[in-house]
Amino acid sequence: MAILKSSLHIKQSFHSQFPSLTPFKFPSKPSKIHCSQNTNPPSPQPTLNLISILRIIPDWADGIKESSMKQTKSLYKPEDWVEHRSSLRHIRHLLTSLSSRVILSLVPPVIAFTTVAVVVASYNTAVFWQWLPEFFPTLRASSLPYQLTAPALALLLVFRTEASYSRFEEGRKAWTKVISGTNDFARQVIVSVETDSVLKMALLQYILAFPVALKCHLVHGSDTGKDLENLLEDDDLEVVLSSNHRPRCIIQFISQSLQLLNLEPSKRTTLESKVTCFHEGIGVCEQITSIPIPVSYTRLTSRFLVLWHLTLPIILWDECHWIVVPATFISAASLFCIEEVGVLIEEPFPMLALDELCKLVYDNVQEVLTSEKKIKELLDAKVQDHVSRKQSSNGHPTSGGGQTTWPNINF
Repeated sequence: MAILKSSLHIKQSFHSQFPSLTPFKFPSKPSKIHCSQNTNPPSPQPTLNLISILRIIPDWADGIKESSMKQTKSLYKPEDWVEHRSSLRHIRHLLTSLSSRVILSLVPPVIAFTTVAVVVASYNTAVFWQWLPEFFPTLRASSLPYQLTAPALALLLVFRTEASYSRFEEGRKAWTKVISGTNDFARQVIVSVETDSVLKMALLQYILAFPVALKCHLVHGSDTGKDLENLLEDDDLEVVLSSNHRPRCIIQFISQSLQLLNLEPSKRTTLESKVTCFHEGIGVCEQITSIPIPVSYTRLTSRFLVLWHLTLPIILWDECHWIVVPATFISAASLFCIEEVGVLIEEPFPMLALDELCKLVYDNVQEVLTSEKKIKELLDAKVQDHVSRKQSSNGHPTSGGGQTTWPNINF
């Protein structure tokens, strides 16, 4: 059989380490181009009004943020860690600020509150120079309320970010269990199933397809058909795509395949117990994606930040005057940045390198299949060599009794 093409857009260079012919290979299928026709009539052009004009910058920032979240994340390598802890990282991070999706997403609120500060400063300046009637008051207030509420705002931001990171860590641990469970399940199948090579390879395909299907189930906008077209046969893929819950559909394929295998009851029970890891992974991941941090907490933090920066120029006017403009800019950019990071990592799966993790599982299983026969031949040769040394030329045991000595290793 030909080697299966990677469903995760893996470059061919990553698989050049495997020989072209191996005893076990996934069946390859000709690549297909799926074209879809848009049968919906063209939508009418929206009319340009005040709301659409005001939404230009927010929509632009949201578009950049969403497009960057769909980019493929990569796992860290040793050279990445060297760059990550480099003493020049601060300069590098500063120079790449304009390409950061977190900073670009802050453009709408920072511009809005900085504009408010400019308006307040201009108004107070006009009142000071008596360009307005005398009954117009100067917008000023005591800073004592801000001094009292600043700790509350800091606690809100800290708790909000900490809660989001807890969700991120929970999602990472859930996927770690899914990946380790997939590797262990595939290893058990390779070792336990000695006959029924067709069902064995089909079962391995289903096992490898599960993390890919789960990734597509969790990450919005994933193309499940494109990611699974080289891992599953056409008939199997059609059934999976027609199901409402694709990861559970693949689990059904795995369960039915285990029932058809000619295995001992103990081995069958051991393999069936591995499916539990997949069910637990689905449950934890769906709980994270379906249940956010309490929305009231998120709204409270957002409203607190907005009211804080709307009144900040008035509070700082007596002490800063026109410096309230850069002060408001710096405060909004700093505090809203912390809040934005918490919002981004609240949904952890688009932030994780799930494509790379699925590719890693595929490479591991492919390597095991490639080296399985060679390792078995080496072990059989060692056993035969041990038996031959155990018997002398006349068929009687040697003086050593056939006992092997432990190798002398110097550490």
